[in-house]
Parts: sequence; C-alpha cells; structure tokens
Amino acid sequence: MILPIVAYGHPVLRQVAVEIDANYPGLPQLLADMWETMYNSNGVGLAAPQVNRSIRLFVVDSVQILENMDPDEKQEYPNDKGFKGCFINARIVGMDGDDWPYNEGCLSIPKIREDVLRPEEITIEYVDENFLPQKASFNGITARVIQHEYDHIDGKLFIDHIKPLKRKLLKGKLDDISKGKVKVDYRMAFAK
Repeated sequence: MILPIVAYGHPVLRQVAVEIDANYPGLPQLLADMWETMYNSNGVGLAAPQVNRSIRLFVVDSVQILENMDPDEKQEYPNDKGFKGCFINARIVGMDGDDWPYNEGCLSIPKIREDVLRPEEITIEYVDENFLPQKASFNGITARVIQHEYDHIDGKLFIDHIKPLKRKLLKGKLDDISKGKVKVDYRMAFAK
C-alpha cells in the first residue's frame, strides 16, 4: 500500500526515533509499504518518520541512481556499486574522507534542492529486515543517501545542513509546504 509522505512542518520529522525489536507490529507489511511508497514517489530512500512512524528504520536504493547516471558522472564514484536494503536501529560508527557537496532534495520537502556537504565515507551498524546484525562501510552517492535517511531518524532534515542565510531565503517556500500549498504527484500528509 502506498503511504502518504509526511510534509515539512509535521512534528514527527523533528523527533528522535526509537529503536524497535523483531516483534514490532506489522513490520514486514510496513517495509513492503515503504518500498512501494518510495518507488511510487521516485525516491531513492525513505525513512519511517516520513510515513509518520517515529522508529529507527529506513530503506535505501542507490543502485537506481548509479544506473541512471551518465558515464562521465558515474566515473566520479568508481568505488560506489550502489546498495539496496533496509536499515533498522542504525548507528553511524565512523565517518571518513573529505566533506563534498551534492545537490540534495527530500520527498518531505518537495521542490527544494540545495547543496549539502557530507563526508565521503561512512561505517554503519544496523540490523537488517531479518534482525541479523550488520556492519558495513559505504562511500559516494550511497553514503550520501544513507546519511540523508539517517538524519531523518535523528529528527534532522537536509536543510539543517545549509547556511542560515539560505534557510532564511527558503522560509516562504518551507512555510508553503507546511501549509499544504505544494503540488506533487504523490500523496502527502500535512501537520494539522
């Protein structure tokens, strides 16, 4: 089932999400719904707070970004093979490399994109959908997508990483989003 994506201004997006265990009610269906919602919205990542669940869960598919890049751009990420998977109770345990800019957007903040600086490589511990412990390092676009979604489970948004003056200039657009004055081709839920 395609779930509505929570829009900027909804309080769930600013909450630090809680860990879950394997007995979380309806987890397999929630994961299936999150994948369907993400693909329906043309996203490459989706965190549970974006579908109004304040839990430490997100899904990522950076493979499709890399597959759709032109060959010249793809050469900028020679070690990034992409990743499709689910992260539960994730904790970033290491960051490495230089911060580099990339123009990010967010399904919860439609029609706004800004350059965000993030480290080149991360190491993250998490459990997968079968609650098997995992520890992996990611770089390039994949590391960026994971960091973006990880921010969501910590109550942060990509706009928190831009300069205050830029945020001030975006205030009108952000206010419009929080009031529901935005047109997108996917379902959204707005704060009341």
